[in-house]
Amino acid sequence: MIELTKEINKEILADFRENLNQDATNNVLKNSVAQVGIFSATENPEAKTILNPSFNVTVDTGKVSDQKHSGRCWLFSALNTLRTDFAKKQNVKDFELSENYLSFWDRLEKSNYFYQEILKTATLPVEDRKVNSLFSYPNGDGGLWQNAANLINKYGVVPNYVMPETVVSDNTTEFDDTLGKMLRKNGIELRQMVQDKATQTKLDDRIDEMLAEIYKLCVYSFGVPPTDFELSIPADNGKVIAADKITPKEFLKRYFTLDVDDYVDLVNAPQSSKKYHQVYSIDTEGDMVGGKTQKFLNLPMERLQELAIEQLQSNSPIWFGNDVLEDSDRTKGYLMGNIYQYDQLFGIDSQMDKAQRLDYGQGAVSHAMTLTGVNLINGQPNRWKVENSWGEKYGEKGYYTMDQKWFEDYVYDVVINKKFLTKAELAEYEQEPVILPAWDALA
Repeated sequence: MIELTKEINKEILADFRENLNQDATNNVLKNSVAQVGIFSATENPEAKTILNPSFNVTVDTGKVSDQKHSGRCWLFSALNTLRTDFAKKQNVKDFELSENYLSFWDRLEKSNYFYQEILKTATLPVEDRKVNSLFSYPNGDGGLWQNAANLINKYGVVPNYVMPETVVSDNTTEFDDTLGKMLRKNGIELRQMVQDKATQTKLDDRIDEMLAEIYKLCVYSFGVPPTDFELSIPADNGKVIAADKITPKEFLKRYFTLDVDDYVDLVNAPQSSKKYHQVYSIDTEGDMVGGKTQKFLNLPMERLQELAIEQLQSNSPIWFGNDVLEDSDRTKGYLMGNIYQYDQLFGIDSQMDKAQRLDYGQGAVSHAMTLTGVNLINGQPNRWKVENSWGEKYGEKGYYTMDQKWFEDYVYDVVINKKFLTKAELAEYEQEPVILPAWDALA
């Protein structure tokens, strides 16, 4: 075992100060960075030119939505793909589906899924990593493509006016805190019931009581989800899309042609621990008992790029998972590889490849957005158009521009219609997935 013998002492600190003072420019740079911050001091001045928001392949979309202070990007992005389908077919460009409606069901379904996972792991010690993972994050407003697809298939969709946002849905911090405490306390009780040899009937009855409490919390916070509603949407041609009474599932079936089951999630995870052309799934990553399991087919980045371009050229947007926290200027709407040149400023080398970032905790799928365009030069992309869900005050009225390096470095998965995949890729996707642990970087 290596012993901890290296400590910071006065001699080392004296060397540090002497080395720093030998270069007079260090004092100027110190003052500059302290006043404006590291990112502002190092942002590439060519970013505005490189990220010119002009694209020769675009999907016709409307105003961006705003998830505000919530983690529902995955749901906003999924509903953005549906609303684009609706807008094209029904001639309604600026139209929004209710994210709050599906958020309600999402939190209830995730709670039930959590309880079932607690029952399955009740005999494991509390320090077991899987048990610890469940209790560390029992329920949140984050999610993946298949989570959204499961909700849409089971509950349908409604226009935004039918179940608008609330103060709580716009800012989910307090709700997350309250629900988290409820679930952890209930989880402790369920573990004890299993250890005390409670019957399945008693466990099911107690879970029903727990879910009733969570249903009430959701109603107070998000409103009552409608069983049916009056449909009245003015189209851009002056007509009105109307129905006196329609259910959310009838609305989906009657007015949308996009089938979420036609889409598959493709990832690029170039780690030595993961193989290309292999399908993966995440343990405990489900959201709904009885729902489809989230699966990812791991493919080379070049193939993800080809499929993304092909789907955009068919006038269809793309849900994609990414790490928006890296190399991005939120206000300007810039997504650019190495946009911040702090390596040059500090004289360091902080560069890691994609596999290293995933393996060692630097990389994560932190956000979901929608690809709505690409600029091609001789068939090759140099920048991409991105629809975000942070409102119109960022970027170009809410739209971001991504350069090719950012796409390669920080795009982790894209959701593509099956019709664009080869027969071999479809067969690979239908393989039995390799189950990754709940703490994997793709989770």
